Amino acid sequence: MFHPQIWVLFVGRLLSQLGSGFTLFYAPIVFVNQVGLSATQVGVGLGATAFSGIAGRIAGGWGSDRFGRKPVLILAALISALGCAGLAGSGDFVTFTLGNLVLGLGVGLYWPANEAAVADLTAPSQRQTAYALTRSADAVGLGLGVALGGILVGELFRWLFIIDGLSFLLFGLIVAVGLTEPVRQTTSQLQGMGQILRQDKTLQVYVVINTIFTFFLAQTNSALPLYLKNFVGTEGLSNVKITAFFTLFVLVTAALQIPVVRLSQPLGLIGTLQLSSWFWGAGFAGIALTGLLQFPAWLGLSLLAVATAAYLPTASTWVAQLAPWELRGTYLAVNSLCWSAGYLLGPPVGGWFLDLPRPSADGLWIFLVLLALAVGVQLARLPETVP
Repeated sequence: MFHPQIWVLFVGRLLSQLGSGFTLFYAPIVFVNQVGLSATQVGVGLGATAFSGIAGRIAGGWGSDRFGRKPVLILAALISALGCAGLAGSGDFVTFTLGNLVLGLGVGLYWPANEAAVADLTAPSQRQTAYALTRSADAVGLGLGVALGGILVGELFRWLFIIDGLSFLLFGLIVAVGLTEPVRQTTSQLQGMGQILRQDKTLQVYVVINTIFTFFLAQTNSALPLYLKNFVGTEGLSNVKITAFFTLFVLVTAALQIPVVRLSQPLGLIGTLQLSSWFWGAGFAGIALTGLLQFPAWLGLSLLAVATAAYLPTASTWVAQLAPWELRGTYLAVNSLCWSAGYLLGPPVGGWFLDLPRPSADGLWIFLVLLALAVGVQLARLPETVP
């Protein structure tokens, strides 16, 4: 049985990701097709979220180790809500980018504190399953958000961002009222980060690999919806179909989190990450075939869902196991910085490909297939850690 506080984090994460589901998958479609920005501009704007997220993740790791996880999570919710308000009022590239910068800061603060809180509340033998549970909350929230967001993606699209902001505020309220932290020794984040950067060669290899994994997620979340809308078939897929496909993707991801973790336990943590890399490659190959040969989009998305389910809880568990307990927030901040780097690079690269004519635009997925195969090979350089 999990610590009761894990369920507080589960509910809070579900609500925060519900709002994110409204905006994450529809921002490229809305700001390209309704506001009039180019795909590259939208990619740069979304990449700004990751840029400010770097500062947020460093501060979030430092703050969670120094002051505790709860105050950092509440501050993250407030800043994220402010960023959503900015996006609701944006109508050009500058305001779109500024809104993303504020939102990225809040999200950056959120992740290391949240991941450290999960590790604090679980025994090593439960940790991978606990991460799978909380990641399933993310996926369920995203799935519901994608489904409901399809209703507002037309003329009412600004309500997507308003509802997103309200969901962050509700998350902050739940954490403020419901989360009680265990007593923990504090440490200096600057000393801990320096130790990691200078001494931990294993983590350095992992940082490169994990950045590529998050690069894959960035393509799935930002480039793929626009690709399905503008490049599949003669007129692209309808908003209804895209909504259905991505609802399937996130709900399958949620449903598979715990089963994939349990079935892959004999492979170990590194073996599970390798399994994820093979599924990423197969899924991106399926998407390439969708654009070129009308291959069923749901099949490629289902493969990507398996890849995501294998990756998310396993990566967090591996870093939490590697970290000294007094520097857990620091290590998970480094882990979270990989997300900033992946999302900083991912949307601009995907947007650049999708601004090219065919068949060059389809080359994005071939490039990602080759990258996934390379990651699977390089994972053998990482040592196994035992939960």
